[in-house]
Formats: sequence, structure tokens, C-alpha cells
Amino acid sequence: MKAWRGDAAPPGSQHETPDAAALEELRRRGIELDPEAAGHEHPHRHSVPGEPPLIGIVGAGAVGTALGAALHRAGWPVVAVASRDEARRERFRGLVPGARGFAEAAAILDEVELIILAVPDDAVEQLAGELRLYGGQALVHTSGVLGAEVLEPARAAGTQIGAFHPLVAFADTERAIAALHGATVAVEGDDQLASLLGDMAEAIGATAVRLAPGSKAAYHAAAVLAAGGFDALLDAIAELGAAAGLDEQGSLAVYGGLIEQTLGNARALGIRAALTGPMTRGDVGTLARHLDALARLAPGVLPLYRAAAEREITLAESRGSLAPEAAKSMRSLLAMAG
Repeated sequence: MKAWRGDAAPPGSQHETPDAAALEELRRRGIELDPEAAGHEHPHRHSVPGEPPLIGIVGAGAVGTALGAALHRAGWPVVAVASRDEARRERFRGLVPGARGFAEAAAILDEVELIILAVPDDAVEQLAGELRLYGGQALVHTSGVLGAEVLEPARAAGTQIGAFHPLVAFADTERAIAALHGATVAVEGDDQLASLLGDMAEAIGATAVRLAPGSKAAYHAAAVLAAGGFDALLDAIAELGAAAGLDEQGSLAVYGGLIEQTLGNARALGIRAALTGPMTRGDVGTLARHLDALARLAPGVLPLYRAAAEREITLAESRGSLAPEAAKSMRSLLAMAG
């Protein structure tokens, strides 16, 4: 029996209307209290039967703000946000009109049915331990590496826990919202909650997937390589480009097309077949010159180049394009460069 299906919550004590001093204290703590909402009769508010649940987001950083704005634009009711950072809280409310702002996470529990924890991974477990859900509520986090079980401390009878992780780079709010269209969202939860989260993903243009048990950390590590890891690779490319007289934008212009072509080849031909370069051909002399140049001009890039080269050699061997003698010579050069 879940609140977003229109079921009644367990009865709770009626809230009394705060006096002026209490209202001032609430405002000081960052709580925007509407007079007509000062004393509802149930432990938390409910959506109209058959409609999406009332949503509250804890965390007004990059993920929480983009997700809140995307859901609001999709017609899902984001009615509250909690953040101790007043500037972030107000920016969120500017993008999500009508959302009430709170400084403390626990304060939104009276306002919503679905609570989304969009906070750093290391803060999720502690925050869950500070919350206690009302019957009929659900709590999900947006972590890509943590399982839903980390939210167990917040559970009570008749509540649900889950996860909702959009595979999107949240570097810029509007770009992230646009990127949600066509993105993948990993969801966790029982069948009813997973179905709701699937609907929520669809509403913002994304596709929900359920991962195999025990695979979430590996899934997220791959995502880190695809996002932060790729950005680190771009930084290394730009450092080498600087040695050739290119600024950052120049490096992106020169090498960006090659990156896009490689990705296109991998999609069309497969990753192994898309591999090109000296490791594929067994050009030992070229590798030696690269390692010498890196040691002189960009020593900080050398460990990354070596790791990538080792992987390229393995790929070339697996497709039969690299002679064993050449592979052995290349690995020796890489070992000496370390």
C-alpha cells in the first residue's frame, strides 16, 4: 500500500499552527512555511490518486538541481528541496518554482512521498541513519556505486528504498538536463518501486535498467572511466599538444575529430577492429620515440600512456595482428620506461 497509489498513511498527530516566534525560527533555519500548509492532518502530504508522487530532493548540487528541474519540466511534482547551502537552495527553487526550501533533510519528510538523496556517496549512509520514513513513503539515492541497502536505517513499516542513478555527466545544469534524453538510468527497488522509477526515468526522456546483483560497482567504475577518466585522457592529450605549440582549444580541434572517428569505428566495427596505431602494427621504434619524448616533455603523462599501450598490445594480440616478438619488445620498452 503506497502513498502514490492514493492509499492513506497511518494516522499521526495533527500539527499545531506555529506562533510568530516559531515561524521566525523556521525561517532562520531556511524553512519556507506557507500559512495554508502549516498544519496538515497526516504525517506527510499525498498526491492525487493515479498521479506521480510528491517528490522532495535532498541536495541542491549539480545532480539534485538538474534532476529536480528535469522532473519539474516533465510535469512531476517536485515540492521540496533540502540543502544547508542557502545559495544552492535558492538556485534550485528558481529552476523549480513552487518548491519549498529547507535547511535540514528531515524537514522535507512531512511534505513528500518520494525522497531523493542527491548527495555525495560518502554522505548517503550517515544521512539515511538520520532519517525515519513515514509509512507509505519511499527513499532512493542517486549514487552509482552504492546499493539500495545502504538506506535500510531509514526504513519503517510500509516504506520502500531504492536507487536512481542517471548515467550523465553533471558538469552543467542545462547540458545535463538535455543529456538525460536518451540516457540510461540504473534503478533498484522492489517491483512496485522499480516500476515507478522506470516511469520517472521515461518522463525525463531516459531509459531505466536493472543491473545484475553485485555488479553496480563495476558498472559505475566503467562510467567513471567514460566520464572523468576520459576527461583525464583529454587533459593528457592537451599537455602533449602544448609541447607541440597548441593551446587547449587547439588540441581539442586537432585531436577531437580523431576521437570521434575512433568512437564511430568502434560502434560500427567493434572495439578490437577499431584499434589503430603503432601497437597494432608492431612499430617498436615509434614506441621508443614516444617514450623518449614523454620523458622529456610531459613526464606526468607517461604512466597513462604506458597503461594504455599495455592494453593496446593485449588487444592487438587478441585479434592476431601483432607478432609475439614485437609484443615482447614493446612490453620490455614499457617496463624500462617505468
